Amino acid sequence: MENILTSKLLGSGGPIALSAALALGITPAAFAQSSGDAEPAAPAPQTGAPAADAGTQAPRGFWERSNLLGEMGGVRPWLGQYGVTFGLQETSEYMGNVSGGTRTGGAYQGVTQFGLGMDTQKAFGLPGGIFNVSGFQIHGTSLTARNLQTLQAASGIEADASTRLWELWYQQAFFGGKADVKIGQQSLDQEFMVSQYAGAFMNATFGWSVLPSVDLPAGGPAYPLSSLGVRVRATPTDAITVLGGVFDGNPAPGEGDPQKLNASGTNFALGNGTMIIGEIQYAINQVSGNDSASKPSGLPGTYKLGFWYNSNRFADPAAGIPGANVPSTHQGNYSIYAVADQMVWRPSADSPQSVGVFARVMGAPGDRNVVDLGVNAGVTLKAPFKGRDNDVVGLAVGYAHIGSHAQDFASAQAASTAGYPSRSAETVLEATYQYQVAPWWQLQADFQYFFRPAGGIPDPQNPSQRIGDEAVLGLRTTIEF
Repeated sequence: MENILTSKLLGSGGPIALSAALALGITPAAFAQSSGDAEPAAPAPQTGAPAADAGTQAPRGFWERSNLLGEMGGVRPWLGQYGVTFGLQETSEYMGNVSGGTRTGGAYQGVTQFGLGMDTQKAFGLPGGIFNVSGFQIHGTSLTARNLQTLQAASGIEADASTRLWELWYQQAFFGGKADVKIGQQSLDQEFMVSQYAGAFMNATFGWSVLPSVDLPAGGPAYPLSSLGVRVRATPTDAITVLGGVFDGNPAPGEGDPQKLNASGTNFALGNGTMIIGEIQYAINQVSGNDSASKPSGLPGTYKLGFWYNSNRFADPAAGIPGANVPSTHQGNYSIYAVADQMVWRPSADSPQSVGVFARVMGAPGDRNVVDLGVNAGVTLKAPFKGRDNDVVGLAVGYAHIGSHAQDFASAQAASTAGYPSRSAETVLEATYQYQVAPWWQLQADFQYFFRPAGGIPDPQNPSQRIGDEAVLGLRTTIEF
C-alpha cells in the first residue's frame, strides 16, 4: 500500500506530505529517502536501515522509532489489525527577508496535518481498496503575501489560517495491482507534475509549479485546495506508468480569495468547468522488490511527459490596454510539461550516498496567462557527511517567465507613468539542508534569493521603481507524531 501511495516527500516545495502516506504512518526520514516517486512499482521508502520483515517488531527506542509517540500504548498495532492507520504531523517554520521586498522582516507559518487511512481488505475483506481522508489546521502568516509579493512563494506550506478538509477519496486496484481508480476530493499536486529530487526544497514552485498555481482558477486543485474528480492509473510494464484524470475546473468558484471562498474545504462543487490532466512516466533502473540481488547495475531515473486542459474562460492580460485589439477573455487554457529526475552518481549500489538532478519545464499560451513558461532545475546530495545517511543538501533554481500580453500591459502602463517598470521574468535561487534528527523529526535550514520579484512589478510605496531583489532565510522543523 505504501508503494502505491507515496508520491511526495516531506519538506517539499509543494504540499507538505501526501495525505494517504501520512495516514499510513510514513515518516519524515522515509519521505526523505523515497523522494516522491508515484509509480506503483517503486520500492517502499527507506529510512537508512534495512526494511523490517512484516513479522518483526518496529523499533521501540525513542530515537529509533518512526513516530514520536510510538505505538501509543498498543493503539496503533491494534487499529492496524483492522486495516486502520492514522498520522499526525506538525510542520513549523520561521522565514524572513533580510533585504528587498515591500518591507523586511520575518513571519511564522505552521500547519498540522491529520490523515486517516483504511485498507479495505483488512477491514472487511474487499481486496485492493484504500479509503483516505485528511485535513489541515493552518496557522501563522504568509511571508510571501506580507513582504515579498513574489510569484514563486517562499514556502510550500504558506496558506490562509484555517482548519479545513483536504482530501477525501476511495481508491480501488484491479488486475493484480496493475491498474487502479481513485474517486473523490483530490489534490493534483500529490501525483501529477511531481519531481522526485525537487521535493527537497522549500519554495512552492518546486512542488506545485508556479505556472499552474498562477494561471489556473484558484491556483488549481492543489494545497490547500482540492477538487472532486476521478483519476485512473495503469502500469502496463514495470517501467511505464500512465495517469489520467477529470476534475472540477475550479476548486473555489467566486470572486475574492479562493481559500476564503472555500474556507472549510467542504465545497464539493461540480459544474465549474472541467480540468483534464494526463501524464506518462518512464522509469529506468528501478529496484524490483526487496531482493538485493535484483538491484540494477545502472543509476535510477524517472522521466515524465504530461498536459492539462481547463475549459473555463481566462482573461486576456492585455484587455485593459486602451485601444488594444484583443478579446477580453479566451475559451479554455492548456499546458504541456516535462519532468526529469536522474541519479547521476553513487559510490556503489549499497551506498546511502548519491547525487540526483532534476529538471521540469512547463509552457502555456502567453495571451491568457500571467506566466507562460515555468522552469526549475537543481541538484541534491544525499548523505553529504559520514554518519549522516538521511541528510540531504541541495541547490536549485526556479524561473517564471511573464506572458507576452502581461508584458504588453506593463509596457502600456509605463507609457503613461514615468519610470513604471517593465515585466520580464522572476528567478529564485535556493540552497537548502535537511538534517534528519530522528526518523520522526527533521530540521531544515534554507536560503533563497529572488531576482526581479513578480517579473518586475512596481513597489506600492514608489510606483516608479520595481520591488527590490530579496534575500530570504528560513528554518523549518517537521515532527511526525
